[in-house]
Amino acid sequence: MGILDKFRLDGRVVIVTGASSGLGVSFAKAAAEAGAAGVVLAARRADKLADTAELVSAAGAKPLVVAADVAMPEDATKVVEAAMAEFGRVDVLVNNAGIGTAVPATRETVDEFTRVVDINLNGSYWMAQACGRVMQSGSSIINIASILGITTAGLPQAAYAASKAGVIGLTRDLAQQWGGRKGIRVNAIAPGFFKSEMTDSYKPGYLEAMAPRLVYGRTGDPEELAATMIWLASDAGGYVCGQTVTVDGGVSIT
Repeated sequence: MGILDKFRLDGRVVIVTGASSGLGVSFAKAAAEAGAAGVVLAARRADKLADTAELVSAAGAKPLVVAADVAMPEDATKVVEAAMAEFGRVDVLVNNAGIGTAVPATRETVDEFTRVVDINLNGSYWMAQACGRVMQSGSSIINIASILGITTAGLPQAAYAASKAGVIGLTRDLAQQWGGRKGIRVNAIAPGFFKSEMTDSYKPGYLEAMAPRLVYGRTGDPEELAATMIWLASDAGGYVCGQTVTVDGGVSIT
């Protein structure tokens, strides 16, 4: 096997949550291009998964669409059961589903804060838990955290930052629980500013104001993030355990 072969996902089954838009689409497409046999696409808006499914199919993998709200443990179980029924295995989980708010801490409501934590943190746990019950040795879980779990970015994002910091802690703990005993690798990616529904909601001029913190002077290309995911999902990342890889163009060091 050559070094580039280690980055392949040939024959594997990948679950991507939040696959209806933005980064989730990039992750699903990249998994198919890397040779995955099946890509399970999960999102609350099942009607918006059709386009992602077409991209996966065109790249050579079989898509499976499952409507699910990962904040509900029973829905997380439903996604994994559907994957097992269709493909008989789950090899990779990309825990990408997430939402964000920018509400001043003195005005944020219980429902606003709880919903963010329920999806971003709890949802990641329920999906990992459901996958961890069926995954075999050599499988990989990639949690999508954020640089806002590590640093700040000038917006009032207590719920989002807390949830993503929690994802980083969750990653470390699951890695030590499952790495040696089950052979499941658990790592996280902390993206910086990439084009997504969240950045679409930023006020005009916000990203421009962040420019001094962008070492490369630009936002990220989703394919750059997807390439990091493929590394962690594949045998190429076989000795990476419990790490949070920042892919942020230098924001976290400025």
